[in-house]
Amino acid sequence: MSVKHALLALLSWRPSTTYQLRKDFDTSTGQAWPLNIGQVSTTLQRLERDGLVVRDGGASDDPSAPGQWRLTDAGRAEVAAWWRRPVPRADRGRDELVIKLALAAVVPGVDVADLVQRQRSAIQRTLHDLTRLRRDTDPDDLPTRLVLGNHIFAAEADLRWLDEVEETLIRARRRSGGTRRRRDAQAGPTESTKAVPAGSTEDIPARSPR
Repeated sequence: MSVKHALLALLSWRPSTTYQLRKDFDTSTGQAWPLNIGQVSTTLQRLERDGLVVRDGGASDDPSAPGQWRLTDAGRAEVAAWWRRPVPRADRGRDELVIKLALAAVVPGVDVADLVQRQRSAIQRTLHDLTRLRRDTDPDDLPTRLVLGNHIFAAEADLRWLDEVEETLIRARRRSGGTRRRRDAQAGPTESTKAVPAGSTEDIPARSPR
């Protein structure tokens, strides 16, 4: 998530103080990604350094000091370009679940099936909570409903993907078992399982003389 562009977008709506920006961000995102005041202050410092924002009353060493922030012409151009630019999938962050399962598939001793089941149970609980939250959200609270809707669709997609992971594991085990059987067949019978040829007296005890 780009905090930089989120703050620029809020400032394109109206000039704001540091504290008001944090409050507007939390309200606009349904408090799904809460920011602390330090993050907001640090980001505003960088935006000011890059010439994208200015603050009424001039520069100050303390970004949280009183005074409203507003966009410069460069800031307005930057946020306008951001609105038009699609978000690349690669920029949405590394998915810890994907990385964990990919590693579990190659690290010896990890029960991948158990990991998948635990993750599925956790996602189902989260999905239940998200559905309840959206049901209880005011229909006019569009930001919160949009954010919750995104989380619900993402949880449902994760569940479908876990189903695919499970099926992939089953197919992999079947292939592995088939490969092992073919290797055993190509190697031939071991010494202990070789058949005794017909008519052979090997291992037949000799008859005692009458």
